[in-house]
Amino acid sequence: MLELANVTKDDVVYDLGSGDGRTPIAAAKEHGARGVGVEFNPKLVALSRQNAEQAGVSDRVRFINADLFQTDISEATVVTLYLLSSLNQKLLPKLQRELKPGTRIVSHAFSMGEDWKPDAERTVNGKTIYLWTVK
Repeated sequence: MLELANVTKDDVVYDLGSGDGRTPIAAAKEHGARGVGVEFNPKLVALSRQNAEQAGVSDRVRFINADLFQTDISEATVVTLYLLSSLNQKLLPKLQRELKPGTRIVSHAFSMGEDWKPDAERTVNGKTIYLWTVK
């Protein structure tokens, strides 16, 4: 996902529904980016913070215990998603409203529905990864 989005040290990667924090941690560790994980489950937020500390990137990532629909994501230059298509579609107005033109959105396995076609797709280990760029 991070490679398809061409993440660099200049990016701020928001992972919506960040789980154990692996994507923001990888963005920081492998690409030098800053990462922000938004996760509703407080136990996963605590685990993410521990994982970031163990990976040595806690100075470059932060994890927020919040509802992804209520969180301000306007700082993002890349947004990563591993959510069902139905959630992606509910998020679409927020993404288009809050993100600046040029922001890349990458979704693992699930599209945004028929209304917003991806700019690129890549299949990895049998799963499709989708990329959109905000216009």
